[in-house]
Amino acid sequence: RRLSELDIEFVLVGGLAVGMRGHLRVTVDVDILTTKEGLSRFKDRWLGRGYVEKFSGSKGVKDTETGVNIDFLLAGEYPGDGKPGPVAFPDPASIPREEEGHSVLDLRTLVELKLASGLSAPDRLQDFADVIALIRANELELEYTERLNDYVRDKYAELWQAAQTKSEP
Repeated sequence: RRLSELDIEFVLVGGLAVGMRGHLRVTVDVDILTTKEGLSRFKDRWLGRGYVEKFSGSKGVKDTETGVNIDFLLAGEYPGDGKPGPVAFPDPASIPREEEGHSVLDLRTLVELKLASGLSAPDRLQDFADVIALIRANELELEYTERLNDYVRDKYAELWQAAQTKSEP
């Protein structure tokens, strides 16, 4: 609501987006994709008025009322280790809006970013688990690779194969 009040373009990403795209899981923060300018406008208006930086100069803030951490990801930056690569965070204005007007990352971009994140940062195994869960929840086919950046296609195919085997509870 605070972002919308300031007409800041944004989309939900991370665990909340995974949930909105079919796989509910526990998450303890809110991840938001915006622009550098959007984050600056948010901070100018709201820091000290219900939100504090997680640490000085951080892209993350904490809601002082709820205690929820909000991590901002910025258009043009890179998932995972943050080093330049073939997949970058898109401009949130380029993300298609759904009929209900939800500001949530679309499935293709979510899968692509999760794969790129896991490939560049070996400690981000949750991103691969999310992709497996999204494949199952959305009944994605192996051919879905054709929609993805070349960089992530082989990993998608590997995880798609893993998603075809379901462990007994």
